[in-house]
Amino acid sequence: QPFPLTELGQQQARSAAQKIQKLLAEEGWSLSPTLACSFQLRAWQTADLIRDSLQPSYPAQLSVVETNALAERGVGSLANLTTQQIESILSHDPRFATPPPGWKSDSHYCLPLPGAESLLQAGERVASYLESTMADLAQQVTQDTLQLFVGHGAAFRHAAHHLELLAFDQLAQLSMYHAEPIYLEYCPNEPVASDQRRGTWRKIGGDWKIRPQGSAYKD
Repeated sequence: QPFPLTELGQQQARSAAQKIQKLLAEEGWSLSPTLACSFQLRAWQTADLIRDSLQPSYPAQLSVVETNALAERGVGSLANLTTQQIESILSHDPRFATPPPGWKSDSHYCLPLPGAESLLQAGERVASYLESTMADLAQQVTQDTLQLFVGHGAAFRHAAHHLELLAFDQLAQLSMYHAEPIYLEYCPNEPVASDQRRGTWRKIGGDWKIRPQGSAYKD
């Protein structure tokens, strides 16, 4: 959706930058000068606030690069409508079946419209971008380097499943805290079982949010 950050969201982004800066200092990591984010306004604002907060500590110019690869799950021509509006439109279109109950949180379900994708498809898109970006970065750096990605919780969680970091049955149980980083380590030279993977991944910091049982699915 196209909505901007709230004042609280802006505070959370600045707080995230402080935590990132602290961890960089503690671990002695380098920081990639490019922050990648989705085209959604709130993601760009988050990335820009983080960049602005980190910039004074770095001699190199930090920049934000937007990419559709990090977008939230696409719903095609029904973008920016509410769940109820989407269901109403499809129920009045004789070509399509009414979406099943709980379709928004169904990892496999894809709305029957051009440009729409399932959560798993969105996760595969994000995972491919993370892998290609980190594989390229690995060819350029000589020390441990932090690359920042700003996107959307559901797409990131499903990407984590494709990267073999989360089991499928964990996806509905977890969420992400607003502007709270999850830190993943990419190891490009370790062998992998899947031909689709370009290296191994492991979670080394940050916490997934445990979704309360029966809570509404919002991300």
